[in-house]
Amino acid sequence: MRIGHGFDVHALVPGRRLVLGGVEIAHDKGLLGHSDADVLLHAICDACLGALGEGDIGKHFPNDEEQYRDIDSRELLRRVRDMVLDRGGKIENVDSTVLAQRPKLSSYIPTMRSRIAEDLNIEPGQVNIKASTTEELGYIGREEGIAAHAVVLLKWVRR
Repeated sequence: MRIGHGFDVHALVPGRRLVLGGVEIAHDKGLLGHSDADVLLHAICDACLGALGEGDIGKHFPNDEEQYRDIDSRELLRRVRDMVLDRGGKIENVDSTVLAQRPKLSSYIPTMRSRIAEDLNIEPGQVNIKASTTEELGYIGREEGIAAHAVVLLKWVRR
């Protein structure tokens, strides 16, 4: 078994759509980034890559490469899943937390879980997503950005 932890944060800006967990969220701001800036999927990618000992998302999908401009982060997650499978791993579970003052995310979480499970080839029950505010403290509390943490457990099925 191997455990990996991932973290990502992006600034909230007007004029961008907000995508979290592969789901477009109704909001007046979106996350700034080279890709679609889905902090939740980026944190999960980093957790998987960490468990593999393969660095982070920026190493594999650099933000200075045009091919990744505005890419759907679900595609990045599927590529990371393939890396796990190619190395003989199996994703046992994902536990994650999104930190956002607004918008409220509870109604979106079931769809996020389903999409992440689909992209990782696991069951929705193996994906946990929590949403929390920072009680109006810091950059998240001032609604300047959104962050996410993720932990992934990998099991080796072959070496």
